[in-house]
Formats: sequence, C-alpha cells, structure tokens
Amino acid sequence: MLGAGKIGEALIAGLLSSGWRTQDEIVASARREERLAELAERHGIETTLSNTDAVRGAALVVLSVKPQDIDALLGEVGPSISDEQTVLSVVAAIPTAAIERHLAPRVPVARAMPNTPSTVHEGIAGLCPGAHADDAHVTLAEEALAHLGAVVRVPERYMDAVTAVSGSGPAYFALLAEAMIEAGILLGLSREISTQLVVQTMLGTAKQLRDEHMHPVELREMVTSPGGTTIAAIQVLEMAGVRAAFLNAIQAAMNRSRQLAAGEE
Repeated sequence: MLGAGKIGEALIAGLLSSGWRTQDEIVASARREERLAELAERHGIETTLSNTDAVRGAALVVLSVKPQDIDALLGEVGPSISDEQTVLSVVAAIPTAAIERHLAPRVPVARAMPNTPSTVHEGIAGLCPGAHADDAHVTLAEEALAHLGAVVRVPERYMDAVTAVSGSGPAYFALLAEAMIEAGILLGLSREISTQLVVQTMLGTAKQLRDEHMHPVELREMVTSPGGTTIAAIQVLEMAGVRAAFLNAIQAAMNRSRQLAAGEE
C-alpha cells in the first residue's frame, strides 16, 4: 500500500477484518513516521518510509497517493516492479497508460475510482484494466476492492463518468442533506432532530433502492399521493429545474475529470 491515506487505510482495515489477508501480508508506506506509527499501532501491519521496500515481493501493489505525487512515486518504484506483480491505482484521474509509461514492459495495471463511503466499507468503485491486465489481474484487484464495498467493471473510457457520478456523488448527497436539514430548521425543528430525520431518510431510501431492487420512479410514485404534500414539493423542484441542474452538474464533473486526466490545470 503506497500512500496509506483514508482510502488506503480503509482498504487495509477491510482486508484484515475479512480475513482475506493477514497482518504479516500487508506492508504500507507513507511520508511521515508519525503516520506509519499510527498504522502499525491500529492494524499491526509492517510499515516503512521506503516505497521500494514496500513493493518488494508484493503480489498486489496499490497506488494510493495524490495525483500530483504519482509521477515522483512511479519514478521511484517503477524499476522495482515486475510483470509478475499487479498494480492497482486508486489515484484520481490518472489513466492506466500514464502509469504504464513508468513501468517495465507488460506490467499489468488496473485502475479504480472508489468513493468516500469506502471508509465505512459502503463505497463503490469503478474498475478497469490497462493494456496488459488480463482477467486474473483484474479479478485480484476486484477482490481487494470488494472489501470497501461494491465494484463495477467498466471500460476505461467510462472512468471519467464513474468519477462524475459516484466519485463526486457523496458531495451531491451531502449538499442535498445540508439543504434539507436547513429547511427542517426553518420549519422549527432543532438541528439535531432535523439532521437525524434527513440522514436516516437518506439511508433508508438508499437501502430500499438497493436491497428491494426498486426503481427510483417506483419509489417516488409510492410516496407521492394525488394532491398530497409530496407532489406539491416535487412540482416546485421540477419548476426550479433541479433535474436538469443535476444532469448539467454531473456532465461538468465528467468534463473536468477529462481535463485533469489530460494534465490541464
């Protein structure tokens, strides 16, 4: 695990709690000794300041650093990675080809875009193979990511769309939650009660959509009675163009992801 930030540590915790890997099978690197001490104390894994030491002998090498740090990291560890290892990148907006350029020929690379609910093991990640990754390599990456939540395989050309929908998605829901909580306060509820109502409603709705395989339209129509309170609210939202705003916002996020992948500021 090269760069054990929030997502990296969540993956470590998931691998250990499930029993898929043991403490002596995981090595994590970071820049600061204090961070390494935290990881060693919390998870009992081996830690090191040396990225090259961390990748030595690893079946799966996870790249989990900030996008601006990826070139320096790969310049350091690239010569130490062989085509018998699998590289899994969870670095946002960096294409597999950009990673492969720093590695020996035919090193298999898979790219994933997990989201922040991964830290509570309820995330979802889009996963795609690079030029030299076959099904076995992608399956290994998928098995690791499955300990953060769900995984969907997509061609790499759709990874910017995955970023826009699920990668950025938690922020959209957080903005909606913030607005609904403020509305509850405006109506006289305490912040604590309004927050509890909104958060639990979001959680329950998500579980209905997922666990009962309900279509969003089906659920919305189930709640919406003729001439009732919900249809009055929906009318206002539709008149305000909320649906179109979401379409445009997610398109803008995808466009920005493409710009970042192309190296644009």
